[in-house]
Amino acid sequence: MASHAANLWVLLGLGLAGIFLMTKRLKKTIKADFGAFIQKLELLPPPQPGPPKAPHPLTGLNFAVSDVFDIEGYVTGFGHPDWLRTHEPSTRTSPVVLALVEGGATCIGKTVVDELAYSIHGENKHYSTPTNPAAPARIPGGSSSGAAVAVAADFVDFSLGIDTLGGIRVPAAFCGVIGFRPSHGVISNTGIIPVSSSLDTVGLFAKDPSTLRRVGLVLLQLPFSVQRNPKQILLADDCFELLKIAKDRISQVVTNSTEKHFGRQVLKHENLEKYFSSKVPSLKEFYSQKINGDSKFSSLTLLANVAQILQRYEFKCTHGEWINSEKPVLDSAISAQINETLDMTDKEIEICKSIRTEMRLAVNNLLKDDGILVIPTTAYPPPKLGSKEIFSDDYQNRSFSLLSIASISGCCQVTLPLGYHDKCPVSVSFIARHGGDRFLLDTVQTVYSSLQEHADTVAKSKLSPNAVNQEHSAEVVKEKGNQAYKDKQWQKAIGFYTEAIKLSGNNATYYSNRAAAYLELGSFLQAEADCSKAISLDKKNVKAYLRRGTAREMLGYYKEAIQDFSYALVLEPTNKRAALSADRLRKVFQ
Repeated sequence: MASHAANLWVLLGLGLAGIFLMTKRLKKTIKADFGAFIQKLELLPPPQPGPPKAPHPLTGLNFAVSDVFDIEGYVTGFGHPDWLRTHEPSTRTSPVVLALVEGGATCIGKTVVDELAYSIHGENKHYSTPTNPAAPARIPGGSSSGAAVAVAADFVDFSLGIDTLGGIRVPAAFCGVIGFRPSHGVISNTGIIPVSSSLDTVGLFAKDPSTLRRVGLVLLQLPFSVQRNPKQILLADDCFELLKIAKDRISQVVTNSTEKHFGRQVLKHENLEKYFSSKVPSLKEFYSQKINGDSKFSSLTLLANVAQILQRYEFKCTHGEWINSEKPVLDSAISAQINETLDMTDKEIEICKSIRTEMRLAVNNLLKDDGILVIPTTAYPPPKLGSKEIFSDDYQNRSFSLLSIASISGCCQVTLPLGYHDKCPVSVSFIARHGGDRFLLDTVQTVYSSLQEHADTVAKSKLSPNAVNQEHSAEVVKEKGNQAYKDKQWQKAIGFYTEAIKLSGNNATYYSNRAAAYLELGSFLQAEADCSKAISLDKKNVKAYLRRGTAREMLGYYKEAIQDFSYALVLEPTNKRAALSADRLRKVFQ
């Protein structure tokens, strides 16, 4: 087997010799493998079963694993030479790796991770930092840096890493590939060096959604189920405000793709800061225990603090003895975090655990079985190599505020590339409830191509930033109108919908929603006019037909009302309101 591996890598080296180059701008050599790999090996799948049995599901795919996964006969290096020196070769291969090999895939090597897989930056002074193929002058992101680079550079079809506080999601975003953090606990962590057991999950990188889903279903071992479309897609507006890059364009891409596949009616807006403040009560207790003075911290900032405290606490519980005895030479930033005195009482640790439980319940209740939460993956574009930006409070706070949502709740999250902005990869993330992994993978499979098309269109369009911002502002105002409507403040709702129409006058939903408020006030002529305008903009707007039918009925236009209810029924055959209204009017007036 060793000779096969050597031959494979000789061929790989010859094939990549042309990209072994020196650039004056980077002042670093780009290695043939982009510095992604730390160990060359080959684990071959079993022979294909004979017919009529189906071939192995992962036949023809090759992959690499981060150097935190045990492989029999090799020392798991954990991103540090002192760990490598002080540990014996593994006697067993991680079950996750075995499952993929037995599923038909070939493992071709181990990849570089950050020191002790602790940070999200991707820099490792002991093994050198893997080169980001999408932006060579910038960091690849970590902790699973090499695994992301291996996929981005097309060395493998997919790769495995570990995600604690972004170890999959950050490098996926920075290297422009798909990254999947499954629900916590749904994939076995056996045979993997832990960082923080309550946050760690095996993660996956892939270049396309088909490979992601194909491998994901093998890892998750899920039974067959009918694919479902999301009934609500929630854009976390306050999370998009954390972005340092083109926030309006990213939200516009998601909005356009959602409208194309599921209709605008499924698109909602959410303020997670307010939601978590009300649904995660232990955050207030954590705040009173740990924060001194009069400073106010958002719930997202507090979540970021909780996540980092849990990571540090559990890491020290697991590896503190080894660090104290071996005293490994660590990057100064990692050393500062690991060696920082962690003055945590048992009560405070219990509060953190309570927050974790409450967060899972809160996100599950928000999304239910058919919801997708949309947030930015990272707040910043990938920083330049050697940049001090990654150590700034602003960078840390914004980054972990976003990353802690899935880490603390244990929910599943997929990072999706959306092209480039200022020569840096841009991404967005979809989150589903804990256990909603298959639903999330199915949704990604459905919308991925559309997201790429709309990202390309928006990037090339001549639509000014101001125009994009107006559409986003119109959506925010519409949500205010929806809330006023729920509160039965009809006139106030009309005012908000009117403002939304002024900002974006070609949106059928705004006219249809204003018509609903006019109906409540008995302003049937205005309601009919708004519904007619909505239908002219969107011939399939069922609510507009229903509301116009109601307005026309109240105005005495019974024939026209029957036509509206009947057409709504054609568009949506299971709509009981349309059926009952049409039947009632026919019995009375025909």
